[in-house]
Amino acid sequence: MKFAVLVFPGSNCDIDCYKAVESTIGQPVDYVWQTSTDLSAYDAILVPGGFSYGDYLRCGAIAQFAPVMGALKQAAEDGKYILGICNGFQILTEARLLPGALLRNKALKFRCHSAKLRVVNNETPFTRDYAENELIDIPIAHGEGNYYCDEATLKELQANRQIVFRYEAGNNPNGSVDDIAGICNRAGNVVGMMPHPERAVHELLGSADGKRMFTSILNAWRERSGAAVIGG
Repeated sequence: MKFAVLVFPGSNCDIDCYKAVESTIGQPVDYVWQTSTDLSAYDAILVPGGFSYGDYLRCGAIAQFAPVMGALKQAAEDGKYILGICNGFQILTEARLLPGALLRNKALKFRCHSAKLRVVNNETPFTRDYAENELIDIPIAHGEGNYYCDEATLKELQANRQIVFRYEAGNNPNGSVDDIAGICNRAGNVVGMMPHPERAVHELLGSADGKRMFTSILNAWRERSGAAVIGG
């Protein structure tokens, strides 16, 4: 399985994503600069956190027009696995690969700390190695992580099981509607989340709960390819 980590001007979690793939599942991984127009060689694409284009205009608003985004949209249509983390989630919503938008945190402060998440849907390619309703510890680091969508979209997300993660009840750090921390598209192959699983892949980092996101992706790909899955 081959991974791509997209890199935009201002990305700062690309190295974290690259190292997470290396250390958790040992699969080939490349940095792909935002001017690339071909992602056909990759099975999974990670859109990392940071401040793409300095977050000018709005988080992800300029990155959505980068040349690589056309290839990313094609990869999504082809059923490849796409994970947008933090600024990557913002980019996916701006590009309309995921519904909704990310607003300023309700407290108008940057939040950087560990967060407790509930695994709402463990049937996606990204969460299959978790138990449904499992409580996991994944850090956050954002100033614009307040997920918003209108009532009709929220009902669709709920009805179609597109809510993948929620912040633990009473511990919503940013004011997101319905405590949403991460969602997926209707097909389930595109996930966006504000917390950083790539920063929680070893107990030395404070938590290893993010490791299973990467083993989940590999196991989903191996199962689709007819290969044996690995332990979580």
